[in-house]
Amino acid sequence: MVDPALPTPSSPVVHRGDVAGVGRRHNPSLVAGALLVALVVVVALVSFVWTPYAPSRVDTSSRLLGLSAEHWLGTDKFGRDVASQIMVGARTTIFVGVIAVGVAAVVGVPLGVLAAMGPRWLGQLVMRTSDLVLAFPALLLAIMFGAVYGSSTLTAMVAIGIATIPSFARVTRAGALQVLSREYVLAARVAGRRRLAIAVRHVLPNVSSLVIVQVSVSFAIAVLAEAALSFLGLGTPLTTPSWGRMLQESQELLSVAPRLAVVPGVAIAVAVLGFNLLGDGLRDRYDPKLERAS
Repeated sequence: MVDPALPTPSSPVVHRGDVAGVGRRHNPSLVAGALLVALVVVVALVSFVWTPYAPSRVDTSSRLLGLSAEHWLGTDKFGRDVASQIMVGARTTIFVGVIAVGVAAVVGVPLGVLAAMGPRWLGQLVMRTSDLVLAFPALLLAIMFGAVYGSSTLTAMVAIGIATIPSFARVTRAGALQVLSREYVLAARVAGRRRLAIAVRHVLPNVSSLVIVQVSVSFAIAVLAEAALSFLGLGTPLTTPSWGRMLQESQELLSVAPRLAVVPGVAIAVAVLGFNLLGDGLRDRYDPKLERAS
C-alpha cells in the first residue's frame, strides 16, 4: 500500500529554491530589456557598414515624403532619409552612453571603495562632495559645460559622466561596507593582508553585480541626457544625426508630418525602456535580499 503523502516516481519533488532559480533565470524584465537593448545595439552596428541612404544627403525634390519602399520611414523637410538618420542616431546614442557611463564607473567605483575602506574623514569628504555634485542634474551640468566650453559631443559625454559619478560612488560604498563586515574579510585583516589586496580580491568582485546594475540604469539616463542636449542644440554637432535634434527639427512640422516627431521619440523611448528593464532584471537576479525573499 503506497502512502499518498509520499512522492511517487511520476511526481518528482520540486524544491522551492529550484523554482526561484528558474524564475530568476527567466526574468521577463531581464529578457525584454536585453532584447530591446540588443535591437538598439544591432541597429547602431549595422549603420557602420550600411544605411539605405547617406544620412546627410539632401534632396529637395524628395521633401516630406511618406512611408514607402524607397524610404521606409519617409523623409524630412530637407529630403533626408529618416531611417538612415535613425540608424546613425543609434550609433551616436550608444557611443555617448558608453563613454559617459565608462567615465562615471572608472572614477566613481574607486571613489566608493576608497570612501568605504579609507579613514572616516576621507569617506565623509567623498560623500559630501558627491552630495554637492548631485545637486546639479546631468542636464543642467551639461548646459553649463556647453556654455563655457562650447557645444560638442565631447562636452556632452564629459558632463553626463561627471554628473553620474556620485551614483556609482554611493552604490559602491554601500556594497563595500557590507563586504567589509564579512568574516572572511575580517580574517584577511587579521592575517595582515593589505587594504589594496583586500579591495582587489574581496571587495571589487563582490560589488561587481551592483556596479553592473548601476551601469544599465545610468545608460538610460545618459540616453535621455544626450537627446535633451541635442534637442537644445548643446549636444552633437549639426553634421551628426541625433535623435534629439530630429525631435527639435520636427517641432515646426507637427501638424504637417507628425511622424517626424513620433519616429525619434519612439526610438528614444525604446532605448530608455530597454536599459531600465535590463537594470530591473539584473537587480532582481543579483540582489541577495530578493534571492532570500524568494
